[in-house]
Amino acid sequence: MTTHVKRAFKYRFYPTDAQAVELSRTFGCVRKVYNMALAARTEAWALRQERINYNATSAMLTAWKKTEELAYLNDVSSVPLQQTLRHLQGSFTNFFAKRAKYPRFKSRKRSRNSAEYTTSGFRFRAGKLTLAKMGEPLDIVWSRPLPEAASPSMVTVSQDAAGRWYVSLLVEDPAVQPLPASGRAVGIDAGLDHLLTLSTGEKITNPRHERRDRARLARAQRDLARKAKGNGANRAKARRKVAKVYARIADRRRDHLHKLTTRLVRENQTLVIEDLTVRNLLKNGKLSRAISDAAWSQFRSMLEYKAVWYGRDVIAVDRWFPSSKLCSVCGTLQGKMPLSVRTWTCDCGTTHDRDVNAAKNLLAAGLAVSACGAGVRPQRESSRTGQSVMKQESPRREP
Repeated sequence: MTTHVKRAFKYRFYPTDAQAVELSRTFGCVRKVYNMALAARTEAWALRQERINYNATSAMLTAWKKTEELAYLNDVSSVPLQQTLRHLQGSFTNFFAKRAKYPRFKSRKRSRNSAEYTTSGFRFRAGKLTLAKMGEPLDIVWSRPLPEAASPSMVTVSQDAAGRWYVSLLVEDPAVQPLPASGRAVGIDAGLDHLLTLSTGEKITNPRHERRDRARLARAQRDLARKAKGNGANRAKARRKVAKVYARIADRRRDHLHKLTTRLVRENQTLVIEDLTVRNLLKNGKLSRAISDAAWSQFRSMLEYKAVWYGRDVIAVDRWFPSSKLCSVCGTLQGKMPLSVRTWTCDCGTTHDRDVNAAKNLLAAGLAVSACGAGVRPQRESSRTGQSVMKQESPRREP
């Protein structure tokens, strides 16, 4: 039996008042169960050095439902409650494997409102989706068609800070197939003046989505600051207005990155990027806002999972590789080069555009790794972290 890539199709929907109340109650119960299970696991380890797994927290959930204080957990579907315990188990697995920090408690104000349903928690027939504990199907805006004869294996319902409701259906998509092999390879240098610079010399403009709406955002935030503190209706309305501006910025940014990454993956067989530590770069007070707006991490994530889908290769070059200061013609390594220097001339007489030169060097380094795993001359003797300048292939993430 042929297996296809599983991908999520996300749609906007408009719940009835009764459905909105039921979903809001479910979100609250999911958050409550997650926090209680996290507290129980933390306490068990702190007091008794005991590790509690998913099966133990599932038994706890059964006991909690029988108490008078938590009897309201029986009013919502049990499927999202079990799923949140599985997510907590996954968080602890990642923590013990040193892939993530210790799990944090979910906040009513800051955490994402969502509930996940497996096949036993919903019914999908004739294009109508009905969730457990609901008598009517959701009013979904089918903005794009699902794959033919699609059968969702997972449904996630969420509400963002702007008050918009979304449903995401996880289905197998037979349309996602490896593309024909292409001999093209491209080096990609991320920046701020230009979002991306390719080794071909092409420069992709940075849309600066946040800057375009900065005045509107500032106005909405001033209105929010003038509202009385607390949970009043006027403050809630002003908070939603701020959230809508942020949502507009995020939607435009995501749309642009999707189009850009899809184009790059379709046109090139090998894509070489720099292994940037965006978290550390954000500590720069002068550039943090612009770096956040560029969304380099989101770009890399999209590039990697689409490369897996379509049979392409993404190679990440070590962050300490001096791509900007290395002459792509003769290989001479220059001295210090501040960010203000955008063009420079090598001793060999070649004048370089800083970003294009960096992209060409990244491509050469990536191809060297792809061919034999060797380094590319010249290498620095050491870096501030004690690492040699080695190129590495990025681990492919599951989409």
